[in-house]
Amino acid sequence: MSYSNNNYAPPDYPPPPKSSEYANTEQDNVYHVQPNLESQQYNGQGYQEKPVPAGTFEESFKIEKPKWNDWPFTIFFLLVVAGFIAIAGITLNALRSTFGFQGTSIYGSANTFTLNTNTIILFAFIIVLSIVLSALIIVYARLAPRTFIITGLILNVVLGIGTAIYYFVVGYYSAAVVFLVFALIGAWCYWSCRSRIPFSATVLEITIDVMKSYPSTLITSFIGIIVSGAFSVLFSVVVVATYVKFDPNNSNEGCDVSGGGCSQAKLIGVLVFVFFAGYYISEVLRNIIHVVIAGIFGTWYYLAGSDEGAPKHAALGSLKRALTYCFGSICFGSLIVSLIQLLRSFIQILKSNAFAAGDNCAGCAFLILDLIIGFFDWLVSYFNHYAYCYVALYGKSYIRSARDTFDLVRFKGMDALINDCFINTSLNLYSLFVAYLVALLSFLYLRFTKPEYNSDGTYYAPVIAFAFLIAGQITRVALVVIESGISTFFVALAKDPEVFQMTNRNRFDEIFRNYPQVLQKLTGDH
Repeated sequence: MSYSNNNYAPPDYPPPPKSSEYANTEQDNVYHVQPNLESQQYNGQGYQEKPVPAGTFEESFKIEKPKWNDWPFTIFFLLVVAGFIAIAGITLNALRSTFGFQGTSIYGSANTFTLNTNTIILFAFIIVLSIVLSALIIVYARLAPRTFIITGLILNVVLGIGTAIYYFVVGYYSAAVVFLVFALIGAWCYWSCRSRIPFSATVLEITIDVMKSYPSTLITSFIGIIVSGAFSVLFSVVVVATYVKFDPNNSNEGCDVSGGGCSQAKLIGVLVFVFFAGYYISEVLRNIIHVVIAGIFGTWYYLAGSDEGAPKHAALGSLKRALTYCFGSICFGSLIVSLIQLLRSFIQILKSNAFAAGDNCAGCAFLILDLIIGFFDWLVSYFNHYAYCYVALYGKSYIRSARDTFDLVRFKGMDALINDCFINTSLNLYSLFVAYLVALLSFLYLRFTKPEYNSDGTYYAPVIAFAFLIAGQITRVALVVIESGISTFFVALAKDPEVFQMTNRNRFDEIFRNYPQVLQKLTGDH
């Protein structure tokens, strides 16, 4: 594989310092990595050598023996989708049959005991607002990458503290404590890791430049926002319709509609499945987008600088791989995250109910448990994001990709990974910002519209929790275009830094000034 600037021959500089204090490395300490662009097997596992220029994405990122990885999880996912469709049909039919009873606007519903049309309008407002804010975040990241990172951290601390103060003033202490804790954690993260911002900003700028050169990344993200937004609409309506169909209140007309009788056990059981299916389907959609974008960024990294050029229609080739050989692996990893998110959502509801009931001991216990589960959620999502880069580029199974991700983390060190260097942290905080804002507006909506079903404040906790989770899911899908580019870039840089050194000398030197460990190449021995 040849590159357009392959005559570049930098002087033989000394190796980088071993000290972890690398932020102030002198600009002239540029290290020469001897290029080795001909052949290298990945971890000796029989996968294709480095991507080579070819006519199509499949030919460039060739798998020697294509196969359907993790196919049982594909079947399981399809069964979950079928179950969700069946429940949606039953519950939406009940909602349609009792539509006059539920009301046609914010006010005027005869349903005074459970979620109704008032709530559907709230969820519609939440979805539209989340989509608009997500699009604005991407535009902001393109216009000012460095400022994007800093303001993301500061804004969330300020908003979190402000929201907590407001909840304390109005007497909603459970929500106030939660928002205050997250705000203080965000402040601590910013202060303790602020020296890493220059390196993170450089990588973010590189990612944004690739997005500008490859509009298919933004097109993929836009399609993802629309699809996830449409599914969020369906999910929100099904949640409301589930209450309409299975709430055991004596006044509930939905109990008489075909599809089974009403009981508290049925209501809870169906809601558990609906939320699990909602998380699972959303996570699969998000990871399909991630795999597609990872394929585009991999094409840019390895092939854009070659004399032959990158293959055309990389997005379509990557999408084909995501929906065929790699779909089972996507469903596998998404299942793990979805189960953790489901557990966490119910812990958050129990925590809010405990604080609302005045049981502070139980509330604090659930709060601590929520933080622990939240850490595991972050950890699994973190590993998944890198694992799917291997899935996208090399067509590996989920377990094998996770093993390679573990080797990457073990060799490079957690503190050297991009996602720990503020970019992914900032993106997550922007997602939290949208979720915070939507949660606050949901509270104000219920407070000022005063639906009868919430006359005693019982539904504050579940509705705000639903709004928070829906907004977070939409924003995560929208921002996956940046996350995927960063993760793929770091995986490729860890395995083959000489490729980027030869094709992007200035950017490579800029990265080295803040991160000399870029020269420690991940090989099959690690």
